[in-house]
Amino acid sequence: MTGEQKDNEVRQFTVDADDEGVRLDRWFKRHLPQIGFGTVSRWARTGQLRVDGKRAKVEDRLTAGQVLRVPPGGEDSARTQRKRRELTADDEALAESMLIHRDKAALVLNKPPGLATQGGTKTNKHVDGLLDAYAGEDEPRPRLVHRLDKDTSGVLLVARTPGSAAFFSKRFSGRSAKKIYWALVVGVPEVLEGTIDAPLAKQPGTGGEKMHVDMENGQPAKTAYRVVERAGNKAAWVELQPFTGRTHQLRVHLAAIGHPIVGDGKYGGQDAFLTGSVSRKMHLHARRLIIDAPKGGKLDVTAELPEHFAQSMEQLGFDISLSEAAPVLTPPPERSRAEKKQAAKAHAKQYRKARRGERRSRTKPTGKPGAKPKGRRK
Repeated sequence: MTGEQKDNEVRQFTVDADDEGVRLDRWFKRHLPQIGFGTVSRWARTGQLRVDGKRAKVEDRLTAGQVLRVPPGGEDSARTQRKRRELTADDEALAESMLIHRDKAALVLNKPPGLATQGGTKTNKHVDGLLDAYAGEDEPRPRLVHRLDKDTSGVLLVARTPGSAAFFSKRFSGRSAKKIYWALVVGVPEVLEGTIDAPLAKQPGTGGEKMHVDMENGQPAKTAYRVVERAGNKAAWVELQPFTGRTHQLRVHLAAIGHPIVGDGKYGGQDAFLTGSVSRKMHLHARRLIIDAPKGGKLDVTAELPEHFAQSMEQLGFDISLSEAAPVLTPPPERSRAEKKQAAKAHAKQYRKARRGERRSRTKPTGKPGAKPKGRRK
């Protein structure tokens, strides 16, 4: 958006490329949020609002280069501009340390483990609260367009303008963005490369804080994986690409095949922790993001491992260069409805069998009268 904004004069704005195709009322919400929808509608009805000199309607869609005439005033006292968040020197330093790429459309951060993406109950420090550090006085506040779990590290893309936010959001929701994750898992999958196709749903009784495989009522969830290297039978380094974006998808899928992510006690219990000096933190890292750029071409960004993950890789003897030369995983061909149903039944049977074995191991007799079976810590 370019133009002048004076309190007592008619204002003119030239529509930017970022606002191509946006409805007129949406344009006001993006650039003049202090002017309410009722005021915009009244201006349109009375002919005060014009595009290229012609009367405009609130539902009209704008084209880059058009000139928008806006009457003076109209500010709604109840819709004041958001004040910039006051950041400490430590906040500013943290924000600067995370930044790994900047262009006109996007910022790309390497989010450290333990830092939430957004705030919530008892969560005061988060990425969203640091975004003012990246915006100048006359620039719009950057916007989150996707999320990472608090304990997951790595590539996090932030849009710098409302238009680029809409553009990137469509790429994530349309699943054209490629996200490559690295994980250390307990044990080694028998099948070294494949696809986990298991629907996910919120686990009852957890308040929506935990997900589980639900073949009957779950939402479709698909993850491609490849074992890059193994440390005997103790652990494996796995490369992952989710083709859907369900909550905790990678964590639940890996736990469901019997190989939880190292450090993920929520889904792997005590079995998710390795003995010795390997860190007990989560070993899941968003390593690489490949996504279309608004001006054409691709944005392809890689994030370095956090310290605890890098140390664990070294301790287990893994060679990072083995993955760097590997091609990006490609989605498997779409299966027919009958094939999907058959695969779901097979996975459900395998899952029930694994659970029966788990229950039997929990209820082995101790030999002591009245003794209770030992259960896995949760």
